[in-house]
Amino acid sequence: MSESVPGPQPAGLPPEQLPTASGPLTGHTVRSEAAGTPVQVPPPPASNRIMREILRGSVVTTILAIVASMIVGGILIAVTDENVQKASGYFFARPQDTLVAIWQAVAGGYYALFQGAIVNPEATSFARFIRPLTNTLGFAAPLIAAGLGVALAFRAGLFNIGARGQMLVACAAAALATFGLDLPMWIHLPLTLAAGILGGAIWGGIAGLLKARTGAHEVILTIMLNFVALYLVRWMIRTPELLQKPGTNQPISAPTPDSAQFPSLFGAQFPLLNWGFPVVIVATLIVWWLIEHSSLGFRLRAVGENPHAARAAGISVPRMYVYAMLFAGGLAGLAGMNQILGSVTTGFGDGIDAGIGFDAITVALLGRSRAWGTFWAGLLFGALKAGSFTMQAAQGIPVDIVLVVESMIVLFIAAPPLVRTIFFLPKDDSDRSAKGRAKAARKRAAVDGKAVAS
Repeated sequence: MSESVPGPQPAGLPPEQLPTASGPLTGHTVRSEAAGTPVQVPPPPASNRIMREILRGSVVTTILAIVASMIVGGILIAVTDENVQKASGYFFARPQDTLVAIWQAVAGGYYALFQGAIVNPEATSFARFIRPLTNTLGFAAPLIAAGLGVALAFRAGLFNIGARGQMLVACAAAALATFGLDLPMWIHLPLTLAAGILGGAIWGGIAGLLKARTGAHEVILTIMLNFVALYLVRWMIRTPELLQKPGTNQPISAPTPDSAQFPSLFGAQFPLLNWGFPVVIVATLIVWWLIEHSSLGFRLRAVGENPHAARAAGISVPRMYVYAMLFAGGLAGLAGMNQILGSVTTGFGDGIDAGIGFDAITVALLGRSRAWGTFWAGLLFGALKAGSFTMQAAQGIPVDIVLVVESMIVLFIAAPPLVRTIFFLPKDDSDRSAKGRAKAARKRAAVDGKAVAS
């Protein structure tokens, strides 16, 4: 005899039976009270489903994706090494020479990467010992900021490819608004920082507004706006009345005023680490709170999961698109400010973004579009960038090898089934074919039948 469900029961239902949940957010058919006709909430768009599957990969899959990328990088290091190529010429006569050469090339390359990105064990002073880590933090700061912008857009179901244009416009806006001012640092620096963030936010908001008003795809919008920003800034730095440095005909802006630069965090002996990094930490905290603990973040996430269901629940989807792109553009603008207020203070050109806008996509994917995941992913890519110079100087390994490693990380992160196949991990239902899923369902049904019979 089954137990009755405690508490008040709906009228007309036996005590053993509970009503089935329904409503616009459950995906089940609901009936309109006015017309009495069934209303079906559409499933989320295919792009939202694909993005959600990519971002929901496990931590193990992420770590193994990095390991697989490092293995591919090691193979490329070995193939391009001159000693390995010479030893492979007589491989069948003395195979051990080839194996030793491969080990020396790969181990030497990754040791140089560690030496340039974490600490230098061969340093003669503490400052030289720890300087590689400070270089990593300095390189990571703009990557984290731009990555946060891409990640936030991801959570709202938007693919922001426009971080490059947002960085360029942010730099131009800050230079136009504040480079000609003579103010004390405690006013000049925050004002320049705010001008840059606002410029990036406006440029990102344009894409969000067009998406909301016209339904145009954000990928096309942001890519095209990248080119608009590039040629706009290129024209500005060639025009003396706007951004071109006085007294020169070169396409470069005036230097960043001393009162608008980020002060060094630990002194001149660590030139790449400045107060821009603590600002990025604060930005990470804000984005984490906004997405995970605020009502606006809940609405952004709801739109990212299923805009149709979010609209049925009363959320203004177009407004969320505009908000998401405003925040994303502002964070990309913060990345641009880390460039011109810290890294490049002698004047900037149209290449001030330094590829950060596109690397931010990789950082956001690796961080699974979570604020702190993006933070740690930015640190990893900052370490790869800092260590690549030591790899080239000490071992003669091309910097392009590191770019290949970064690209492979993107490939493996975007294809979790590939990682599970390489490392022989258990497959889930999404990895199996239709025939395999049907076979697994029959097995589960057989097991359940045996359990009921027993």
